[in-house]
Amino acid sequence: MIDSPAVGGGLTAQGLGLVRGVLFDIDDTLVDLEFAMTAALRDVSEHLLPDLDQAGWERFGRIFTRETTHFYDRYLAGELTFNEQRLLRGRAALSHFGVELEDGETAHHWVTSYASRQHGYIRAFDDVPPLLDALDAAGVPYGAVSNNVHDYQRVKLDAAGLQRIGVLVGTDTLGVPKPDPAIYLEGVRRLGTGAGDTLYVGDNRLLDAEGSTAAGLLGVWLDRGGEPAPDYAGPKVSSLHELRERLGLLPPA
Repeated sequence: MIDSPAVGGGLTAQGLGLVRGVLFDIDDTLVDLEFAMTAALRDVSEHLLPDLDQAGWERFGRIFTRETTHFYDRYLAGELTFNEQRLLRGRAALSHFGVELEDGETAHHWVTSYASRQHGYIRAFDDVPPLLDALDAAGVPYGAVSNNVHDYQRVKLDAAGLQRIGVLVGTDTLGVPKPDPAIYLEGVRRLGTGAGDTLYVGDNRLLDAEGSTAAGLLGVWLDRGGEPAPDYAGPKVSSLHELRERLGLLPPA
């Protein structure tokens, strides 16, 4: 690893090679979406579960954010609208605690209230601005490729204080989601780099690390939670601070 730009532009990263550009996933990579979702869920569901303790709310949040993603997959496949998948996920979490969310105005109010509250909790992870600052200083372009639509993610980035991320590719940009190679390669094209010298960083091992690698990029798994993965041999970091170190972008001690 070296801590200065490589000849011809870019950075030489430890275990990664020459990096001329960086693309990021957004949700739970740049933006702490799990926190925003869990906080908003509690706000709009406390009246339905008045006796739920902290452990129960944590379980409620895990069901919604991690155990019901098959509904989101159906949204990506065009089988559900965005709000329909949200409602189905909410119903699944509530039903786990014996509460049924009624159709009609009750369900509509829950979904719209949740959407409004979630936006207010959107925030970037603390390790994001220092990495972007360092990439700016090194002259390395960056952007985001997301498995959600462009305009929705643009609002999210701006709410998180990440307006400087100008390159943004969503599922509606080309009409395909990750792990279709085209969506990563569109991000590369917009950065003006090459696939083989563009880093792609995300929290989802399959869609981000392995999907981008299959498309020819330098895929890196951002494993903030320390998930066991004995069969994964690719590059992995536990934080964007660690990535910054591997890029040689930490200030001298």
